Amino acid sequence: MVAASKMRKAQQAAIDAGPFARTLYRIQRHATAFASDFTHPLLEVREVRRRAVILIAADKGLCGGLNANVFRVAAQFDPESTIFIAAGRKAAQFVARSRRRLAAEFAYGDSPRFPEARAIAGMARDLFLRKEVDEVVVVATRFVNTLTQEPVSFRFLPVGEITGVKIPGVELESADTRECLFEPDAATLLAYLLPRYLSISLFFVLLHAKASEQSARMVSMKNATDNAESLIKDLTLEYNTRRQGSITTELLDIAGGQAG
Repeated sequence: MVAASKMRKAQQAAIDAGPFARTLYRIQRHATAFASDFTHPLLEVREVRRRAVILIAADKGLCGGLNANVFRVAAQFDPESTIFIAAGRKAAQFVARSRRRLAAEFAYGDSPRFPEARAIAGMARDLFLRKEVDEVVVVATRFVNTLTQEPVSFRFLPVGEITGVKIPGVELESADTRECLFEPDAATLLAYLLPRYLSISLFFVLLHAKASEQSARMVSMKNATDNAESLIKDLTLEYNTRRQGSITTELLDIAGGQAG
């Protein structure tokens, strides 16, 4: 019951954030597409020699194979050229257990908050701007429905190409050809927009990760409850069978003694 209550709250938070995330994503992509002369360090594409991975997992277990599926994706990155930013206690434990490099560890509770996402995005952004890494990748879980949660991996930095781009839970058509006007100018607007876009998009990913975790835990707890009830029924039946057999044996002994 507790897991079901937390699941409904987490799912609703992820669903409610969807329209805003899609709108912001569309604004950022279209604005960047029309600002043809605009350059920014967050848009710089470099040869990938070192990579940072933002690994988002649960704080606790008891959620089926959710964490294991995310870690399976994270394990594909070369440990020699990859550093990890862990969000969630299980993510940090995976990095330590697999002897990979941990740059930072962040906690987020049952209800992720925007300042938590902003701190994680700021850490990744600083690593990229200082050229300590050439690419930042997010590995997390996308919430599909109560029974389905998908591990996903997508590039967070540099901000990607304009057309045919997808992020978890958000689909966008190719940029249209409508004219855009910038006030006061494209450089000022996009320089303000890009860092906030990164923080908000990561906040949306945290909401999806938490909804996935709570859904997986609710299903796991339901399966455990069903298995326990089934085991109780089997044990009760076995107990009654043995008890009935014992009673029958005693009655036969009593009947045999009277006959003798």
